[in-house]
Amino acid sequence: MAIDENRFLADLHALREFGAAGVGKGVTRPAYSQADIAARRWLATRMQEAGLQPHFDPVGNLFGLAQEPSLLMGSHSDSQPEGGWLDGALGVIAALEVARASDRPISVVSFQDEEGRFGVTTGSAIWSGGLNLSQADSLTDHAGVTLGAARASMRDLARGFVDPGQFTGFIEMHIEQGPSLDESGDLIGVVTDIVGIRDMVISFEGQQNHAGTTPMHLRRDAFQALSLFNAEINTRFRNVVTPQTVWTIGHVEVHPNASSIVPGRARFSMQWRDSDPDRLLRMEEIIRKTAQDIADRLEMGLAFGPMLGLEPVSMDRALQAKLEVGAQRVAPGKWRSMPSGALHDATNIAKLMPAAMLFVPSIKGISHDFAEDTLEKDLIAGLHALVIAVNG
Repeated sequence: MAIDENRFLADLHALREFGAAGVGKGVTRPAYSQADIAARRWLATRMQEAGLQPHFDPVGNLFGLAQEPSLLMGSHSDSQPEGGWLDGALGVIAALEVARASDRPISVVSFQDEEGRFGVTTGSAIWSGGLNLSQADSLTDHAGVTLGAARASMRDLARGFVDPGQFTGFIEMHIEQGPSLDESGDLIGVVTDIVGIRDMVISFEGQQNHAGTTPMHLRRDAFQALSLFNAEINTRFRNVVTPQTVWTIGHVEVHPNASSIVPGRARFSMQWRDSDPDRLLRMEEIIRKTAQDIADRLEMGLAFGPMLGLEPVSMDRALQAKLEVGAQRVAPGKWRSMPSGALHDATNIAKLMPAAMLFVPSIKGISHDFAEDTLEKDLIAGLHALVIAVNG
């Protein structure tokens, strides 16, 4: 069978309807939400129609299994709370279309909770053995819901874990989620390596009090501790980080979050990424010391949550070479080798088998936002490069 570009795009747009939100092509489809489960059921039907055997594992990872042995392809279909239509979904639908068109057996996967409602690439981390299921079940989202409770909503679909030994390798197609390809005018990126990530929650415990009667010099304002931390961490990182190093405070809870109350607690996420494991460790040391110094200075309590993260990983060179052949044939002189600053399921799968990734441009580098988009001609170019790489 030949690639059907119209079917590929139609499937992408059909998947977008599950959790369609916001403006444009926005999607809200968090892991284990009704929209997410409905999307997975729909994907299972499409896999079956393509001659694959749908299989949900205990975490909710959805596999479309071909005969053994096979190449595994895919990504994830859950989204950020305010996400775009291509993040993850592109890799799943591209894999499905390749499975229909390829001369060799292709299995397809949509991993669960790549976006980290409960951790870091949760579904593939559990499947690859990097995270124990019983321990993962106690992980909570920002609302206090445990993974164990959330995955119970898929219990009627769940079977056992799929044996990774039946797969010869893994290829994941994805939008870049950054501006490099869009700015250079290149159509395809072949990923060389994926950065490492660290993620943990920090809490400052001060004293809740009246905002009108508590003198400023007597306050133990937890938000002020967070504010100082945010300012000081940038300074203390200065001689350690590189221009490629990034760090983010992305989620903040201030208690009791009322206009007339001095905040007694500030709880926030701290995430940092780099390709050097030693630098990631050095940054952790600076983070912990900075928080402790501020807590001591302001007479605050301090607590650190569990450390989550993944090590930097290089992509398989042989699979890269196949993707490079596809890229050169589809976009001669308009592709590049490049690292990934975003985290992907391929990081976990590389522990089990050869893994590689192919990027297509993100318009203006926007992702994790309703405005995320890629020109359809660029999506199709990436798909054709993928097919050439797989069948070559």
